[in-house]
Amino acid sequence: MNKFFTSASAVLGRKTLIAASVLAIVAGGGLVIATTSEATPAPGKPAPALTITVTTAARAEWPATLEASGAITPWQEAVVGTQVSGLRLAEIRANVGDHVKRGQVLAVFDADLLRADEARLKASWQQAEANRQRALQLKGSGGISDQEVLQYVTQADVAKAQLQTTELQLRYAQITAPDDGAISARSATVGTVYNSGQELFRMIRQDRLEWRGELTAPQLGQLKTGQHITLELPDGGTAKAKVRQLAPSLDGQTRLGIVYADIEPGSAARAGMYANGSVVLAQSPAIAVPATSVVIRDGRSYVMKMAASDRVAMQAVTTGRRHGESMEIVSGLNAGNQVVVQGAGFLNDGDIVRVAATKE
Repeated sequence: MNKFFTSASAVLGRKTLIAASVLAIVAGGGLVIATTSEATPAPGKPAPALTITVTTAARAEWPATLEASGAITPWQEAVVGTQVSGLRLAEIRANVGDHVKRGQVLAVFDADLLRADEARLKASWQQAEANRQRALQLKGSGGISDQEVLQYVTQADVAKAQLQTTELQLRYAQITAPDDGAISARSATVGTVYNSGQELFRMIRQDRLEWRGELTAPQLGQLKTGQHITLELPDGGTAKAKVRQLAPSLDGQTRLGIVYADIEPGSAARAGMYANGSVVLAQSPAIAVPATSVVIRDGRSYVMKMAASDRVAMQAVTTGRRHGESMEIVSGLNAGNQVVVQGAGFLNDGDIVRVAATKE
């Protein structure tokens, strides 16, 4: 009997232990479930992607500006060369960059041979002239025929012409400036024997430079003679020019026409420079936004327009003129629309934002 009760007690004890364990597991599971339920966040509003500033697209009156590019060249470049063959260059009196006056001596040739020829021809002419005078005195006296008289007269004329030719060559032995201007190139070398027609110097006549801008046909139609052009020089400076004339035709390959504009003296412009030119035309209305509001993506222009108080929409636009720090919007945006200024480049279509300030 005692053994039976002892066994029953043991079994009861084991069952009680198992039941307690089950209750503990169930209770522990309940705790786990309760803990998990408390850790799940309640659904809420998405956090803003960025804090931004916005401004309002506004109407403005902007000057229409025509822009083109072209080369700065001499108005006219004179080539100074030799006019006598077989003479040795003895002296050079001008160099590149010198400003010279019309008639100023630039170089001198050795003309000793020409002076010797001049003396010989002068003596021949004097003799021929004396013979002509005697023949004319004897004409009609029967002592000399008319044919002989004509021969003496002709010989005197030929001798005089030869002398004048040599005297002219002597003058050409001194190379002089054909006009006021600046020497732009020199190929003359002392000691060289030159032939007639060889180049010695180049000069910019009257120190005048011109800008030859290349324009399309519509641009040419907007220009008139007398309009002022502002040139942007490669060194960052500017120069003023005035339209002198427009090309009567366009280039057959480029379809561009040339505008010739005289550059005002005193600027840093130099022949050979390539400069951009701008002409201010009449003012016209524009819808303007800050240039920083325009974002370029995949080759197209966009602005981030406020679609709601806290959401942006990416709007494709067509841009036009730039004036200072502002950009003209030709299409895609209306005056009064609000656009993102600071942070526009970091946003995508539909982003939630926080507006920090509105710029005027």
